[in-house]
Amino acid sequence: MAKIDSAYAYYASTYANKEVSRYDSHKKSDLRKIYNRIIKTNKESPLYKISNMSEAKKYAIDIKESSKAILNAVDSLSDKYADSSDSFQKKVAESSNEDAVGVRYVGDGSENKGADGFDIEVRQLAAPQVNTGSYLDSKALSFIPGSYSFDINTNASSYEFQFGVSTGETNGEVQDKLKRLINASGLGIEADIVHDDSGKAALQLTSMQTGLSETEDSLFSVAPSANAESISMMKQLGIDKVSSPAHNSDFSLNGTAHSSLSNTFTINNTFELTLKKPTTDTGAAAIGFKANSDAVADNVQTLVDAYNKMIDVADDYSVNDSADATRLLRDISSITKGSQSKLSYIGLMTDDDGKLTIDRDILAGALSPDRADDTFNTLTALKDAIGDKAKSVTVNPMNYVQKVVVAYKNPGHNFNTPYISSIYSGMMLDSYA
Repeated sequence: MAKIDSAYAYYASTYANKEVSRYDSHKKSDLRKIYNRIIKTNKESPLYKISNMSEAKKYAIDIKESSKAILNAVDSLSDKYADSSDSFQKKVAESSNEDAVGVRYVGDGSENKGADGFDIEVRQLAAPQVNTGSYLDSKALSFIPGSYSFDINTNASSYEFQFGVSTGETNGEVQDKLKRLINASGLGIEADIVHDDSGKAALQLTSMQTGLSETEDSLFSVAPSANAESISMMKQLGIDKVSSPAHNSDFSLNGTAHSSLSNTFTINNTFELTLKKPTTDTGAAAIGFKANSDAVADNVQTLVDAYNKMIDVADDYSVNDSADATRLLRDISSITKGSQSKLSYIGLMTDDDGKLTIDRDILAGALSPDRADDTFNTLTALKDAIGDKAKSVTVNPMNYVQKVVVAYKNPGHNFNTPYISSIYSGMMLDSYA
């Protein structure tokens, strides 16, 4: 288990905080297709040993994640209302004041193409609840040695915390202990240590949630256990007192007042807004869609960024120039090598590393009415080629790690093993090396 634990640790530290895309979810038919590709890969793959297990795990994870990013980019340009001729004309939202109000288009293409934008004025951001404890001398010994407990109650759950104070344990050590206990609980409350001007420290609790519904008085409450020792401890610690209550955002859309529990919300299932600061000093922010050429360039940039990320992954692991290590770089860069002249004609330039860059002026010219059809055909062909390669890479990342073949299967006489998901497409590498 130690080997696979290291793979999970690498995945968690590198990719756990990435933004989840709606294209990460699939229909049953999509999962069935993936399963069938895995079975086919397992049927044809030879038996081999991994040359460098530690690097192989990281490389396989990086390959899978970068290829998934490509597939998400391709899917985002191929919603159910778009055909191959207009997939790159997907709308792109913009805000006239990104510092105050961020915006992202989350529609699926079905809304009215002439849909108007709107103005938004932000008077107040939604805020979390904050409980700030008593400020104590960090080096003093204010807590009597013994066992204590208290409850933190949220609208969804309740958690009892039990802790002990040892002889000689300082206020700072007790506060730090409680900080770690609360942060490890997964209650949706973040604990931190704050200091005042005199250098004294207090334990501060902040809810990750913002806003209050009409039926809520608070987002969380802190209460000591009924015994005298815990009650006395809470009086000294002071984290049961609300220093800043939660409140909703306050804003206007085209002059009509609105509020929300969160600073991120959607309007008409089309715009996802993120309120960042009040617009009192700058005036209302205008929300709308970018011009067609800018929207196309942004959509192409989404695909190019995902493609270039895969090139980076392939390049990082091809330093030893072995056939296996450089195979991914060759396979990915070959997608554009055969069509460099067509791509450069519409503003997509290929550098020496195989990466793509966009010349927006050339691309804007290629979107003129007399050239638009050919331009979109070229872009669609590029999107499809990159997507097809990403599908292959995602299912069988082990095709690109350094390995030693032990035995080839008998061509034409092998068979499916449906009860083995796939030795070579899964992440449980230590079991099969």
